[in-house]
Amino acid sequence: MNAIISATELASDLAGSRPPVLLDVRWQLSVALAAGEPPFDGRAEYTAGHLPGAVFVDLDEELASTPGAAGRHPLPDLAEFGAAMRRAGVTAGRPVVVYDGGQGWAAARAWWLLRWTGHPDVRVLDGGLPAWDGPLETSVPTPTEGDFQPNPGAAGLLDADGAAALARSGLLLDARAGERYRGEVEPIDRVGGHIPGAVSAPTNENVAADGRFLPAEELHARFKALGADDGTAVGVYCGSGVSGAHEVLALAVAGIPAALYVGSWSEWSADPSRPVAVGPDPQ
Repeated sequence: MNAIISATELASDLAGSRPPVLLDVRWQLSVALAAGEPPFDGRAEYTAGHLPGAVFVDLDEELASTPGAAGRHPLPDLAEFGAAMRRAGVTAGRPVVVYDGGQGWAAARAWWLLRWTGHPDVRVLDGGLPAWDGPLETSVPTPTEGDFQPNPGAAGLLDADGAAALARSGLLLDARAGERYRGEVEPIDRVGGHIPGAVSAPTNENVAADGRFLPAEELHARFKALGADDGTAVGVYCGSGVSGAHEVLALAVAGIPAALYVGSWSEWSADPSRPVAVGPDPQ
């Protein structure tokens, strides 16, 4: 099963006998709050217009738990996550399609969580809402309660120690912008730099100008050049486990399984005892 779906394919599936559950996860990282700018309001964007039948999912409230020592977007409480998915109509036997405003990060976070907790059929709308040229609606649906019960898998998840070990034994990719990886700027976290041994792989290089993923063969070639050879264990981290999920999704499109360090740099850098590397060299 492909991890992404085109707008044309989605329109066809929605008109079919087994339409997917649609989740709208519009969200964006704001680093301008200190300047007094209002935060992005994904729910307001959803209310102004969304795909027919889509249910809004709040990334900060339903796809993460309270920020703290485990990072800015720690794993959600699984009971609360399961309840949120059931309220949205998510059922184990029905496909799910997730979309956001086009960046793909938030949709990928929802995709990763559902896949990690056992849903067998989840895809992300490639290019997000801007790729959709069909009708939108403003009414808020009341879906039938779903039956999804999260059952986390042992694979696919890294903690700080696991990420550090993978940077030595396999391939750990840093999905943040290159200047943050090198430690030249750090607009959010305590200190700039990267996990020693991690390789810079900005997630924005996985997509074209329109936000759609590059072809699978191009993505595979990119990750192979970064060290993802056959049999190499691959992991990804970012700032707080959101853009990193987008890179895990890109790797899935390329046919390469990868684990996610959810705590990411926001957890790693909060502990002064953990080593920090700076500059372009992984070490």
